[in-house]
Amino acid sequence: MNHRNGLNPLSRTASHRRAMSRNMVTSLFRYERITTTEAKAKEVRKAAEKLITRAKIDSVHNRRIAAKFIADERILNKLFTEIGPRMKDRNGGYTRILKMGFRQGDAADTVIFELVDYKLPDASAEDEKAARKSAKKAEA
Repeated sequence: MNHRNGLNPLSRTASHRRAMSRNMVTSLFRYERITTTEAKAKEVRKAAEKLITRAKIDSVHNRRIAAKFIADERILNKLFTEIGPRMKDRNGGYTRILKMGFRQGDAADTVIFELVDYKLPDASAEDEKAARKSAKKAEA
């Protein structure tokens, strides 16, 4: 029978798997788009979606539950002030997995794991960043 076999151990110990999951969820909320393997993305998606559902209602209780999983205070604040309210009208399905191909070294399936409402950076923002960088080089 196949009862309660919903966990992919990813060939890691429980503590390593938990730490990796916490780090990947934190990175997802920080950058809103990360590149990883398909198996990891599917496993991390479970935790990320539950946290976003919690973040839709900003209460002390929900913040404390999310703080068990997200150690970075700034990312926790971003989750409850930016990401949660953006997903207010959505009933689940907050993340997307886009297949990229195979990784060079071990041919693992690589994917882009992102929030559904992720917007690519504008060209104007990149031009500003390049201008600041060149100005900083000119000063030095």
